[in-house]
Amino acid sequence: MKGFRIVVPGSTANLGPGFDSIGLAINRYLTLDAVPSKRWQFNYVQSDYQNLPRDESNLIAQVVDYTLVYSGVKKDDRAFQVTIDCELPLARGLGSSAAATVAGIELANLLYGLDLSIEEKARIGSLYEGHPDNIGASLYGGLTIGTHSSEETFIIPWGAIPLELVIVVPRPQLLTSHSRAQLPESMSFKESVQASSYANVLIASLLKGDLEMAGEMMRRDLFHHPYRKRLVPQLEETLALLENEVDCGAALSGAGPSVLVFMKEGKSKELFPYLTKAFPDCEVECLFPEAKGLTVTAFNPAF
Repeated sequence: MKGFRIVVPGSTANLGPGFDSIGLAINRYLTLDAVPSKRWQFNYVQSDYQNLPRDESNLIAQVVDYTLVYSGVKKDDRAFQVTIDCELPLARGLGSSAAATVAGIELANLLYGLDLSIEEKARIGSLYEGHPDNIGASLYGGLTIGTHSSEETFIIPWGAIPLELVIVVPRPQLLTSHSRAQLPESMSFKESVQASSYANVLIASLLKGDLEMAGEMMRRDLFHHPYRKRLVPQLEETLALLENEVDCGAALSGAGPSVLVFMKEGKSKELFPYLTKAFPDCEVECLFPEAKGLTVTAFNPAF
């Protein structure tokens, strides 16, 4: 049996008012080398991941089981030994769990010959994660817009969009569960209509390449920024710094705490040193959208 290399891009989600719907793949990756084994075993390259389970209780192995149940396939003793090189920091809003979920779905697909379509993978991943934004971006690459319910999942992959990113990463982790706990259980009809209109204009402006308008819509988000900003003071600080800048915007990346600054191509050279100086206690890094999603390459393992 062959071994496989699975590469999954990380992602940023929401982009402000596109809550639980819009995702964008980024050029940071989860890379897995999987070779046949008598038992499941997970080994991580990065020290940040050393405390994660290395056996079948690992998230990726749990997703394998979930995929088999969804597909109506009985689990047997087939297994992989998996080496994981992950450039996505844990609990920083860069889609590390979604990338792991996509990888787990693909491992099940390869190990059991499920022949899943990309739409089926998107459905399984969205069911497991509860929303399609990060899953869609990691699967398809580029910009994706999706909607999801317990009955169905629809994801529209748009592909690459011309922009650059600078990410501001606070050092403390922020668990998604804690960040989601800040959100209200409901919104008024009037407020919901207003919030969704901002999301509509955000999408249109991104597809048109109007980053000034996109930045304005990010600033006006009503779905999650007003509630999560208390956990991430860097968001309002970044917005204040960018107040007089054009062709750019800022939003929490996923559930945070990372703040992503979106700008026209070529502008990161100007803003990167500015943001580095403004946030000396954070990691600041340039990123780019990734056009490609999940990729799989077979190889002959050396035993």
